[in-house]
Amino acid sequence: MRFAVIGAAGYVAPRHVRAIKETGNELVAVVDPHDSVGYIDKYFPKAKYFREAIKFAAWLEGRCDWVSVCAPNYLHYDYSLLALRAGANVICEKPMVVLSQDLGWLQKGEIESQRRVWTVLQLRLHPVIQELKEEYGDREAEVEIEYSTPRGPWYWQSWKGDVKKSGGLAMNIGVHLFDMLLWVFGGVKDCRVDRAYASAISGELELERARVKWSLSLNGAGPKRRMIVNGKEYEFSGGFEDLHTKVYEETLAGRGFGIEDVRPSVELAWRIRNTTQQ
Repeated sequence: MRFAVIGAAGYVAPRHVRAIKETGNELVAVVDPHDSVGYIDKYFPKAKYFREAIKFAAWLEGRCDWVSVCAPNYLHYDYSLLALRAGANVICEKPMVVLSQDLGWLQKGEIESQRRVWTVLQLRLHPVIQELKEEYGDREAEVEIEYSTPRGPWYWQSWKGDVKKSGGLAMNIGVHLFDMLLWVFGGVKDCRVDRAYASAISGELELERARVKWSLSLNGAGPKRRMIVNGKEYEFSGGFEDLHTKVYEETLAGRGFGIEDVRPSVELAWRIRNTTQQ
């Protein structure tokens, strides 16, 4: 399969490039206004480079089977539609969209193009989370989950610190954690936000099979992904090294995560954002 990567200079793009290589596919083009994409030479030294998305769009038609979207969050929707209209399938980083109503427009794009938009929900493939799903898929639970990661002053000057571009903390950082919780414990019955700041947010969820106390923050000396379920602690800060490759394997085999898979977590993150008026 022929792939292109949009947003190739970003933080997560190398994981996608590596996954394309490890699944035996070909990267034919990368796109980014920043030219710090030299790492691709290690994997695909002949890949074309486009600094401007408009030139890539003019070139794309019929030249790629898949487009991986690793651009800033607020561009995910536009670039996914661009790829669909050019006849390519999409693997889009999370969140698939910043505005929940855009999921419907993506579905319309899928129908018109007869192509699909998939996303990266790698926590569903994490061994610890799969163990949790097996153990609590039909049991009631009391859950506490804490996610913290350090971010320096640069964060607030980047698109990530702009709520309109990132979707806010609940969307940018929390959406994959919310997806994991809903996947394991069922849909949302009630949601409450207790604390809401630009760098920290917390609240409670009542799910079909769990009551959850959750907190997200940009504080701390190192990344922390910690969860306590019925008194038992689950640590899943590590184990992410090959999860993107697993996502690609599942997606290319027709078992990926599509629009309806992401809808519950995107709508929850959107609801939290509106509650906190971020």
